[in-house]
Amino acid sequence: MGVSYYAVATSLIGLVGDYLFDDRMRQDRANTNKLAQELVPLYQDARFELLQKELVSSSADLGGRLMVLDQYGKVQADSLNQLNGSRLPVSEALNVLVFGEQNAYGVHTTSKEDQEAEKFNLLRLLQPFDGNAEWSAYCASAMVSNGSSIGVLLYASPIQDMMQRVFQLQDRMILYFMIAALVAMIIALVFSRVLTRPIVSLTRSIQRMGRGDFSTRVPVTGSGELRRLSETFNTMSEKLEMLDQSRNQFVSNASHELKTPLATMKILLESIIYQPDMDSGMRTEFLTDINKEIDRLNMVIGDLLTLVSMDSKTMRLNRTTFSLSQLVTDTASRLKLVLEKRNQELKLNLSDRCEMYADSAKLTQVIYNLMENASKYTQEGGCIRVRLIRSGRDAILTVSDNGPGIPKEDQAHIFDRFYRVDKARSRETGGTGLGLSIVHQMVLMHGGTVSVESEEGSGTTFTVELPIHQG
Repeated sequence: MGVSYYAVATSLIGLVGDYLFDDRMRQDRANTNKLAQELVPLYQDARFELLQKELVSSSADLGGRLMVLDQYGKVQADSLNQLNGSRLPVSEALNVLVFGEQNAYGVHTTSKEDQEAEKFNLLRLLQPFDGNAEWSAYCASAMVSNGSSIGVLLYASPIQDMMQRVFQLQDRMILYFMIAALVAMIIALVFSRVLTRPIVSLTRSIQRMGRGDFSTRVPVTGSGELRRLSETFNTMSEKLEMLDQSRNQFVSNASHELKTPLATMKILLESIIYQPDMDSGMRTEFLTDINKEIDRLNMVIGDLLTLVSMDSKTMRLNRTTFSLSQLVTDTASRLKLVLEKRNQELKLNLSDRCEMYADSAKLTQVIYNLMENASKYTQEGGCIRVRLIRSGRDAILTVSDNGPGIPKEDQAHIFDRFYRVDKARSRETGGTGLGLSIVHQMVLMHGGTVSVESEEGSGTTFTVELPIHQG
């Protein structure tokens, strides 16, 4: 930023200096060119006394010093009558005499101490004003006769006041630019702090998240991209926290589900081991209970492996063409004995065959889990209704019961893994708490949806919508 302000200051000071010098240069060149042509006859006829008088008179009018130099740079006439007969090595005169220029202009500074002239460069405007220096402008014009140069008129004018004003202007502009640069830097620091504060906060939150703290959030302030970034981070953090909680809950629930049958089997086996005189009837009963717990373990492990396979995207759909209506009928036949044992009535309303191009084994598991779940949570003597219709390009399957229903606060979690509405009763029915999660995942794999509607005391209805893909 400082370099840019320095460059701007240099450019502006140079422009002001150029303007002042150009204006002075135009005036001096015009006056010198006119006077040079007027003095040509006097110089050509060697009327030096009259030439000297003209130089004195004109220098008084112009406010400077006039000198006439011959072709070799020797002073032939001087308005101050000091340098007559001496050579004057002034670059402007040499440009006219040697290089054939019609006129030349330059600014020189001369130290009062050593009287050594130095040609001025505009870059020196960026240096402090030297009060010991004398500033002069030299303007040289060719004296031409019959198309050839016979000498040069050199006009030297003091420009001390003008240079002092230029340097004063330079000092003011540098001061103004320094103040502007300082203000700009302060504003930039304030704005950068305001802009980077959310980024610093976000960075710290990411670092905390990297250490496992998914509860961290960043304040949503401002507008634009930073606000959207903060909102996106908070959404991501919330999802990661939910995922972490779900994972921990899943591990806890899975451990509990596996630990419970193992503990039961251990107690039963220890009873058999430490009671060798146990009667055969009780021993058989204990072994039967152990067998049931082993079946329960196999069921939990099988469901867990199914969910892991679906989560890892390794499970693939083995699609074939089949009738979804026939699949529902076959599944109902498999559950017939269970329903009869509980004295439950199953009513099927299948209005369309719904020819599907899908994975029949997985949809069989979906239907079986929903119908078995309805049977488990419906009282003895209850009624279960299964309805299948076709709506456009979708097959809609509903499984309804007249059981106790599901509370509103539980319906949002009904498809969560190991989630149970009535945990004590669920364990009595032998469920793993994974059946509805498997239903949900398998329906999603087919591009469908599953939802639940329920009111306490009025039963529950599960609705599955599946796209019909013809093979």
